[in-house]
Amino acid sequence: MQSNFKTFFLLAFLTVLLVVAGRLIGGTQGAVIAFGLALIMNVISFWFSDKIVLKRYRAREVTREDNSRLYSIVESLVQRSGMPMPKVYIIPDSTPNAFATGRNPRHAAVAATQGILTLLNDQELAGVMAHELTHVKNRDTLTSTVAATLVGAITLLGQMGRSGSGSSRNPLVIIGILLLPLAAMLIRMAVSRTREYSADEGGARMSGYPLGLANALNKLGRGVAANPIDHGKPSDSHLFIVNPFTGGLQSLLSTHPPMAERIRRLQEMG
Repeated sequence: MQSNFKTFFLLAFLTVLLVVAGRLIGGTQGAVIAFGLALIMNVISFWFSDKIVLKRYRAREVTREDNSRLYSIVESLVQRSGMPMPKVYIIPDSTPNAFATGRNPRHAAVAATQGILTLLNDQELAGVMAHELTHVKNRDTLTSTVAATLVGAITLLGQMGRSGSGSSRNPLVIIGILLLPLAAMLIRMAVSRTREYSADEGGARMSGYPLGLANALNKLGRGVAANPIDHGKPSDSHLFIVNPFTGGLQSLLSTHPPMAERIRRLQEMG
């Protein structure tokens, strides 16, 4: 409950930042336009974000008829938890990772890379997929999409404000335009980190293997560092169980909590 309240508060604050950014750039009319822009972007994300991201990573759907190890593990987990069965996808990439997407539990998908299927044993893979299913169950996939969309809108407004700012503009307004995108990014990080801790705990309970998920995270942290993804968009980093985009600002402004702390919490559960 505390985690959900924190997430709601941070999303509300992101919306306020968006309206403030619009007002700094265009006054009251700018605030209204900014809010309308966010609304349109969120509607598009709500209906199409899952299709867009699955296509971006060349995901291939598998079914029960494919006799897929991944499908069998996901099916077992959803039967145990009473959730609707999501669509299951395999991504033809050697980097070890997984993500969930979709607007709600009845319209959801989970995806795993070929690399993670090779790296993890069944118990570890069950922990990872339970983590992703917990995201679906808690509607984190929608929450993260809304947060990313709001941050994108604020960043776009900031870029518009910088390109349109003249010498006569109030210096405080210019500073505000420069700082708002950074503030929005920090809030998005807080939203994502809060949901990751919650999904780790929920995934450990769903699978019954806290140490299996801890071992998986340990392997994935090393595996992603050794074999980072070579395509995609850094703005998708919040989707994955481990940030696939390493180095530079991606390491400094990570959407994921410290790996050592995630593993420590799971080991305490175990």
